[in-house]
Amino acid sequence: MIVLGVDPGLANLGLGLVEGDVRKARHLYHVCLTTESAWIMPRRLQYIHEEVTRLIAEYRPDAVAIEDQILRKQADVAFKVGQAFGVVQLACAQAGVPVHHYGPMQVKRSLVGTGRAEKEQVIYMVKASLGIRELFNNHAADALALALTHLASAPMQARAAGLALR
Repeated sequence: MIVLGVDPGLANLGLGLVEGDVRKARHLYHVCLTTESAWIMPRRLQYIHEEVTRLIAEYRPDAVAIEDQILRKQADVAFKVGQAFGVVQLACAQAGVPVHHYGPMQVKRSLVGTGRAEKEQVIYMVKASLGIRELFNNHAADALALALTHLASAPMQARAAGLALR
């Protein structure tokens, strides 16, 4: 299974691709897309859409894992992130790739064992799980963490779907 993890954002959007299963995951690619604040909004969204569409076409993921974010205190930030979130989901829908949503606490619990883990603990587990030594962007690390979370969750989701069909 190939999973594309997405840490949504407008200024910085993390993308990470992993392949395998919960026991053996392999790092394929990661990047942090950056849009310039001087760009007009349609150009920023177009760039995100084009890059996500390109990655989907190149790697053909079986699923996309995207972070559901709750931004209660900063409405303007939530609105901008929401637009990037929507553009990513549009690219996935156009390619026919199913999208799965995970909250930050789910990701922390999946990788570290507690929903209250620190960011450094999550990054450590991403590196350890994928055998990555290099330091990389926090947004890309979050995207890889989301992809790993889906690999861990996919077998249970498949079993639940099978039971629902009976």
